[in-house]
Amino acid sequence: MAHRTSLTLALLSAVSLAACATTSTPAAPAPQNLAGVSPEVYAMHQRFMTLDTHLDTPAFLDTARDYDIMERHSYERDGSQVDYPRMIDGGLDGGFWAIYMGQGPLTPEGYQQVRDKALIRATSIHKMVAANPGVFEIALTSADAKRIFDSGKKIVYLSMENSYELGEDISLLDSFYKLGVRMAGPVHNGTNQLADSTNPGPVGNKWGGLSPMGKEYVKRANELGIILDGSHSSDATIEQMIDLSATPIILSHHGCDGVHEHPRNLSDALLKKMAAKGGVIHMNALGAFLKDLPQSKERSDAMQALRQKYSNSDQLTGAAYEAFLDERVAINKQFPENRATFEDYMEQILYAIKLVGVDHVGFGADWDGGGGVEGYDDVT
Repeated sequence: MAHRTSLTLALLSAVSLAACATTSTPAAPAPQNLAGVSPEVYAMHQRFMTLDTHLDTPAFLDTARDYDIMERHSYERDGSQVDYPRMIDGGLDGGFWAIYMGQGPLTPEGYQQVRDKALIRATSIHKMVAANPGVFEIALTSADAKRIFDSGKKIVYLSMENSYELGEDISLLDSFYKLGVRMAGPVHNGTNQLADSTNPGPVGNKWGGLSPMGKEYVKRANELGIILDGSHSSDATIEQMIDLSATPIILSHHGCDGVHEHPRNLSDALLKKMAAKGGVIHMNALGAFLKDLPQSKERSDAMQALRQKYSNSDQLTGAAYEAFLDERVAINKQFPENRATFEDYMEQILYAIKLVGVDHVGFGADWDGGGGVEGYDDVT
């Protein structure tokens, strides 16, 4: 019952954080980096509620470093892509902040370890909101988004990227729902106890789509009101989710095979089937999903050496972290990355719109999770 105790503590922690919040809303900083944007275009954009369905930024919130979401960071320096000042610059009103967990062993020990990490990450999102109550607010319903948008605050929905942390207990989905999760995908890189993956790993695709538990997962998500996310799922898994779900599914950060064939992109036929049932594809800006991007041997070797030297880079602080950043910046300058362009990204978006219509296409750029192209480095 240890996992029940930890879940209870996490729920109490989230409630306590919310209770500590004040309601004053500070004046938003003036947007920067608006060169080339006309006042008319900017004013039109400000009237829209703009959400991104896949923000991996919470991965920064529970590292050894104290990532301050309220400070302006630099993509060129630390690789980050989302913070409050840059959300203001880009007019991003919020989105789904992901509780991402990498795939591990399908064992009781593996399940317990990842469950604890997922609870820490969920709590870090609540902590971010509680520390800045005049700026961010948790959203639990669709109506919440409009209310929060009208208040001038940023919208924070919680999502789960990979549901490996449920272990073999489907009722834990209820517990994460109580923590605020409103969107969830069954799998990431590596087939797990719920579903086959587009990148199955050593386990291989063993279920032919959803596992028996995965089918119960779809049913329970429907009952709770959790949106189902097919990104990272195999095509067979996505098709079964479309068929079994009582509500439309989405792809939170995906692409189109019709532009560039890749395991993380969807065929025209399956995309049309998903859209016919009300589903939406949100376009990923991760360069490798947009086009082939071979890197120079010099760059690959230098980056591999950097990773080996700083194998614990997520836990570095102070001077050690700055030294790591200095070396990475130097590599990027000496051996520039071969990157996709904004035009490559737009080609995917326009293709999807032409194929299934604008009502079935959204944005999930995979910020802070590998997304971003030349000319579209961060949320500005």
